[in-house]
Amino acid sequence: MIERIWSGRSPLWLLLWPLSLLYGAISGLIRLSYRRGWRRSWRAPRPVIVVGNLTAGGNGKTPVVIWLVQALQQRGLRPGVVSRGYGGKAERYPLRVTPQSATQQAGDEPVLIARRTGVPVAVAPKRREAVEALLAAHDVDVIITDDGLQHYALQRDREIVVVDGVRRFGNGWWLPAGPMRERASRLNSVSAVIVNGGTALPGEIAMTLQPGQAVNLLSGETADLAQLPSVIAMAGIGHPPRFFATLHQQGVQPVAEIAFADHHAYSEPELSQLTQPGQCLLMTEKDAVKCQRFARANWWYLPVEAQLSGAPSEALLADITRLCSDARPR
Repeated sequence: MIERIWSGRSPLWLLLWPLSLLYGAISGLIRLSYRRGWRRSWRAPRPVIVVGNLTAGGNGKTPVVIWLVQALQQRGLRPGVVSRGYGGKAERYPLRVTPQSATQQAGDEPVLIARRTGVPVAVAPKRREAVEALLAAHDVDVIITDDGLQHYALQRDREIVVVDGVRRFGNGWWLPAGPMRERASRLNSVSAVIVNGGTALPGEIAMTLQPGQAVNLLSGETADLAQLPSVIAMAGIGHPPRFFATLHQQGVQPVAEIAFADHHAYSEPELSQLTQPGQCLLMTEKDAVKCQRFARANWWYLPVEAQLSGAPSEALLADITRLCSDARPR
């Protein structure tokens, strides 16, 4: 239902329109208060790159963070990542995240980033605290924030917005009548726009998510998707249909497709009942980091890699590299 409202296919968005005006007024006032200096923001002693969204729901932001980290590492830089740690609840913040951290404390996306990249990761609702914890423990050249485009208390040197190329901006209205956290005109002030799927417009960077081999949660064994037996597909991400569409594109026709809420807290009994003998459960890598500790032998996940190519992505990397070089202590 929410997708129909946000896309404008349902007239119910008109009932929520007054609340959207209130949301837009409050968010605009917050941004203005930082721009005018009515509220104080903090500048980190290292360059800060924000990777964020204008809309609610999954756009492919975390794969972009992983791509950016790995690309900067290849250029000889030492990145660190900070996040709010949404979906986790730690006893105290800031929390430094390792590949072994519990997702119940750190959140699923920070743990996934730590496992995939090996770089320092820290989380805190106040991102300044996460940055300070990271810098106190690690000598990094650049801080990448996973989300936080609207967290204006932290100053940033570059802003990268990830857009779903198929859904784009729906009906264009603020939450809750539409999917927008900020209006589309905000793109005019960011450093780069990366479009996941669909068609990139002039000036935007095209991106695709390239799936790899399926990985067994219990053994770490890898297999081609075609080798998996009868598949039950599940996804608890911002936009589950994207995962199911990826499977279809790879020639997999699941027996069932089960969508959970983003950041859903799974349990072993809940997932074990989804499959029958001879079937396998196939999930996203983001789901897998939450299910590893109670995994069954027939549970698999599908990792994806962000693929960006061409001159615009190279120009973005070159710009960030120059920024870090100019900011490096001499």
